Amino acid sequence: MEVKELGHVVLYVRDIERSARFYRDVLGWRQILPAPGNAPGPRERRAAVFNAPSGRTHHELLLIEVGADAAGHPEGKRIGLYHFGLKIGTSDDELRAALAELAKSGTTILGASDHYATHSLYIADPDGNEIELYVDVPGIDWETPEAIGTPTKPLYL
Repeated sequence: MEVKELGHVVLYVRDIERSARFYRDVLGWRQILPAPGNAPGPRERRAAVFNAPSGRTHHELLLIEVGADAAGHPEGKRIGLYHFGLKIGTSDDELRAALAELAKSGTTILGASDHYATHSLYIADPDGNEIELYVDVPGIDWETPEAIGTPTKPLYL
């Protein structure tokens, strides 16, 4: 078997409308189902399906509502998903613009890192799922060990 690409991410969320607004209105995903403003009926599965504006594939993000009483992320060391990364451009100027928009929206900013090959902002969605928003650093040769193995430094935007 050979994996060709990452296809999609599925997240459980407490409130589908709140999370759909975040992924659609703050991060700019294109909501496919249900159409924005059309909440599912009481007997339908409460979910929302998105793809990125590039239209690369049929869907890249699925949110499934599990309710307000769902357990949160445990504190401390744990197994499971740490974060998922979204490439948002090719320059630090795009990261700065994203940071300004995130601040206006009240999005929780967790940090910023210089990974040598990428520059990244880390944010949390309304349920605390961590998301990396990154840009590739121009001119980096991905075939060199430094591209992935260089220690992380703080990023100052």
